[in-house]
Amino acid sequence: MMHFVITPGRPRRRRPPYGGRWDPALLSPVILTVLIAALAFSTPREIAVSRLLPAAPALAAAMWPVLPTMLLGTFCLLVMIGLSFVYTDLGTPYTVAAIAAVTLAAAYASHVRLQREETLFHVRLVADAAQKVLLRPLPPLVADIEIESLYLAAQEQARIGGDFYEAADTPYGVRLLIGDVRGKGLPAVGAAAAVVSSFREAAYDEPDLRGIIHRLETSITRHSATFPAQDLPEHFATALLAEIPHGSSHVRLLNCGHPPPLLVHRGEIRVLEPTAPSPPLNLATLIGDRYCVDTVAFAPGDQLLLYTDGVTETRDRTGEFFPLPDWMRRQGPAPPRELLDRLHRDLLHYSGGRLDDDIAALVAVRCPNTRAQEHPA
Repeated sequence: MMHFVITPGRPRRRRPPYGGRWDPALLSPVILTVLIAALAFSTPREIAVSRLLPAAPALAAAMWPVLPTMLLGTFCLLVMIGLSFVYTDLGTPYTVAAIAAVTLAAAYASHVRLQREETLFHVRLVADAAQKVLLRPLPPLVADIEIESLYLAAQEQARIGGDFYEAADTPYGVRLLIGDVRGKGLPAVGAAAAVVSSFREAAYDEPDLRGIIHRLETSITRHSATFPAQDLPEHFATALLAEIPHGSSHVRLLNCGHPPPLLVHRGEIRVLEPTAPSPPLNLATLIGDRYCVDTVAFAPGDQLLLYTDGVTETRDRTGEFFPLPDWMRRQGPAPPRELLDRLHRDLLHYSGGRLDDDIAALVAVRCPNTRAQEHPA
């Protein structure tokens, strides 16, 4: 269990507004103040543009710290006092009182906003740490397999979700896992963490993919029993296991209700549908625990794309699903990182920038090297 502790007495560093990047909108309160002051001095007294001066500190409260907000309110007071020397019958006491009241309220609103921003900042730090535990960065090369990953959250500010993936270099070969927990929010994250943690142990212990799946099934079942959800199916998950033995020219796949991976061999795209269905995780007691392992040729230079259903269920404005196999055929040869970057860009373009589900994807490419000779099949 991880504990995140803020040490008392240590000075806290506030996050700069807008992520530390300069934004011209920060000058809008100053621009508004100058504009109102210029109009107040240049227009007839009957128009009384000066009554708009309280709007400047009110606007500053939305983006400035407390002290600059109060300084801007003080400047507005000085502008109003200066106007009183030019126009004697301007209702200066009422406008001054309004500026003072709005400035105090704006300073308090700025203080509350900064407190909430700091709280949100620390929550995001914890979420980032949790994501690094659940979806830790994968090494670019695992044994003789080049691997790249992609994760997109449906919500722009989200850090973690129910999609998961992992890779491990085991004595039995390079083993890959990708899956998707039904549902959203913390229950889905907890179930995904239970599955990934179990895989990280079982991948090194179990000589067969079926043994790994049984371990994952046990983990998610125990998690569901420990943290029951109102909606019982909330904790079922689809999963796909891939095993690429060292020095071999094939890959073994065990698909538990997950979208079928795509294999690229010499420019040809093949959808690797399972020969027999296997039950999703946490549903074996309902529909049986028969698991089917398929063996497919996987030669040097071949690409294997694993993905969650968020990819193929991305819709355009007309409601059409993203045509992943056709999209792959149009890509041509590309390194894994470039391929996933293209997928990221095209998914956002296809959906109009709005994703309805989390997305995870892995690309594995067999690289010809001497490692194949070190681990004979």
